[in-house]
Amino acid sequence: MIEGQDTAFLLSDKSLDKELKTIAEKVHSGERISFDEGVTLFEKAELGYLGILANSVRYRRHGTKTYFNRNFHIEPTNLCVYDCKFCSYSRLIKEREEGWELSLQQMLDIVKSYDDQPVTEVHIVGGVLPQYDLSFYTELFAKIKQHRPELHVKALTPVEYHYIFKKAKVDYQAGMRLMKEAGLESMPGGGAEIFHPDVRNKISKDKCNADQWLEIHEIWHNLGMRSNATMLYGHIEEFWHRVDHMERLRQLQDQTKGFQAFIPLKFLNKDNQMSNVPEVSVIEDLRNDAIARIYMDNFDHIKAYWAMISRSTAQLSLNFGVDDIDGTLNDTTKIYSMAGAEEQNPAMSTQDLVKLIKKVGMHPIERDTLYNVLMDYENFDFSKSNASEYNELPLIK
Repeated sequence: MIEGQDTAFLLSDKSLDKELKTIAEKVHSGERISFDEGVTLFEKAELGYLGILANSVRYRRHGTKTYFNRNFHIEPTNLCVYDCKFCSYSRLIKEREEGWELSLQQMLDIVKSYDDQPVTEVHIVGGVLPQYDLSFYTELFAKIKQHRPELHVKALTPVEYHYIFKKAKVDYQAGMRLMKEAGLESMPGGGAEIFHPDVRNKISKDKCNADQWLEIHEIWHNLGMRSNATMLYGHIEEFWHRVDHMERLRQLQDQTKGFQAFIPLKFLNKDNQMSNVPEVSVIEDLRNDAIARIYMDNFDHIKAYWAMISRSTAQLSLNFGVDDIDGTLNDTTKIYSMAGAEEQNPAMSTQDLVKLIKKVGMHPIERDTLYNVLMDYENFDFSKSNASEYNELPLIK
């Protein structure tokens, strides 16, 4: 695909399936496609067709701009009261010897270790344990903001908040207000998995359900705040389950307009209870990205994690609707490697990431958490800059 390529020639293709032609006409005119048409895309559409449609949406919104940010992860624990079948990361409490549990001071020490680096966000997410309760996290968020007020705190998913609030005997509304007052500024998109109970009850039945996940995000949005959303695909779900998942997100976004990015997460089968389920192909990854861009017409951004799907697939995804490929990192998160990602020790400097984006003809933009532009790298000359500033920062999103 090339910049400016649109769907016009698809509309003149007399051999194109009638349903697919109708969908192409809708996308070409900026009209929303229906649930059934979303399923049709999964069942009938070839990769090239999907790439053309998704790319037309991407260029309409962002041109060739491709976003990343600089941040770092804190993972409080990988021990968890829940037993999600797809998870390679967490360990049950009885497996404590295989895990870690950070204290509040240890987490603050991690924050302080980045004091001399121009990071803009701390991303906090991990397992669920009783000691990581309401008072723990409100104190943590407040102390982070006291120490470094400009650092954006993006933390915890509805899975964690549901447990925390239930244990504290506060409702979601009161709980999210307390988190905001403590210093929480946005929420990541994790814990969504697949919303439909036919699938959710088989892979993650113990934790919050779809309605609860969506309600917590809705409350957060109504407080004037932003969040992301994910979908775990490529395991036991059917295509229509994926569309059902995206439809529920699309409906909530129509109401609140609080979601920033939709992030398809590929199921990886290493060292989990679903290791017998084969992983889907790269072609299916790209098809899923493209359909997400077409279907999620009220989401500004579609993001792919390069450390999870590989650098080469991430580059390909930029021509299939994706406009954000995460950030630079040095494997301070174990989520990717423990799940069997292609890169077991992922690391990429800002300069490496900019080169990766430029190599496929895209325009690298460093952003903050809320997608404000911090640096435009289109004509940036690394040879005339302080190399250490761009080559040594361990940054993850």
